[in-house]
Amino acid sequence: MIACNIRPLTPVDAPIVFALHQAAASIEGSGLARSHDEITIDYVQAFVERAWRTGVTLGAFHDDHLIGEIHAARLGPRQFDHVLGDLTIAVHPEAQGNGVGSLLFAAFFEAAASVIPAITRVELTARSGNAGALRLYERLGFIREGRLVGRVRLPNGAVEDDIPMGRSL
Repeated sequence: MIACNIRPLTPVDAPIVFALHQAAASIEGSGLARSHDEITIDYVQAFVERAWRTGVTLGAFHDDHLIGEIHAARLGPRQFDHVLGDLTIAVHPEAQGNGVGSLLFAAFFEAAASVIPAITRVELTARSGNAGALRLYERLGFIREGRLVGRVRLPNGAVEDDIPMGRSL
């Protein structure tokens, strides 16, 4: 396990989050929905700002280098204010498999539980072919809540289902 310091991120951190997501997306099968060329600084600035303002965004640092990031934001209408969605986690390729994702999730759940108004539910989706992510999410308490058939088109043209998952806090 890599020792790391986890702290909240702010919009000022967008450039280092951008670099992390670029590195993570450069690995085929990274699990990120966006490919390397779809990750722009404007996209990153927007999600960091939204999660910082309405949800949770955390970074894992090792030797002052960002090696992991997790974020989720409120969905919008007040009827969903108890839910954080659009959850994304990215871990630098050199740090993957060393417990960084699990540490980020533990800190994320703790931070989400302290958000006001109260967050009681977290939602995410994962591709059906991403067995490792599905196992991790289930181990963390997420429950498969359905199947969006044929929702994801992979770079090779194949189609996979997307699996919506939820976890109560």
